[in-house]
Amino acid sequence: MPAQQKKIIFCIAGVLSFACALGTAAAVGTQLWVKGTILCKTGALLVNATGQELEKFIGRIQYGLFYGERVRQCGLGGRPFQFSFFPDLLKIIPASIHVSVILFCTVLIVFALVGAGFFMFNAFGSPYETLHGPVGLYLWSFIACSCGCLIMILFSSEVKMHHLSEKIANFKEGTFTFKTHSEQFANSFWIILVCSLVHFLNALLIRFAGFEFPFSKSKDSGTITGAVDLMY
Repeated sequence: MPAQQKKIIFCIAGVLSFACALGTAAAVGTQLWVKGTILCKTGALLVNATGQELEKFIGRIQYGLFYGERVRQCGLGGRPFQFSFFPDLLKIIPASIHVSVILFCTVLIVFALVGAGFFMFNAFGSPYETLHGPVGLYLWSFIACSCGCLIMILFSSEVKMHHLSEKIANFKEGTFTFKTHSEQFANSFWIILVCSLVHFLNALLIRFAGFEFPFSKSKDSGTITGAVDLMY
């Protein structure tokens, strides 16, 4: 492939990596990871609410990695409550998983920036043969893509398997019991998915630029190299 086309491909990949780093950083700081509704089970049972009456006992909840908000409704109107994961909810959430999600988000941002820098270096500089060259580009893209996948897996398990929304909804609730009525992943979660796909796309762009995958040397090149070594 001509050098000019390689530069264009590397520039595109670098811009995509940088955009992913900014998108991930913005996603980490929001509370738009999960949105849902919570049912005041105790209040609904007390009045035997059904149909449209049940709507008076359905509140809202949304949260991210650091903070969120819930609006509890027990028949007397919505009452908002702001909460923070650190240190308010640290005792009721799976802290190890939650901290791991934040850690992998940080790693994703760092390696997305590193990848963007090396893509630009390969586009406008003279790439080295190891970490600055194609092997390094595959490495940064693979690490960033893997971190994005781990973030989604860990956070999904935290929400679905550990019932995070219900734990938050029942935080500091001694009398009333709340149950998750509906929940869905919001924009910030899907940004991580898009970033993971972008880093996978970057690996394909590297291959499209004409670089072979790492450790995929042909037998002919190895034979020639061995022959040259024997000559010396």
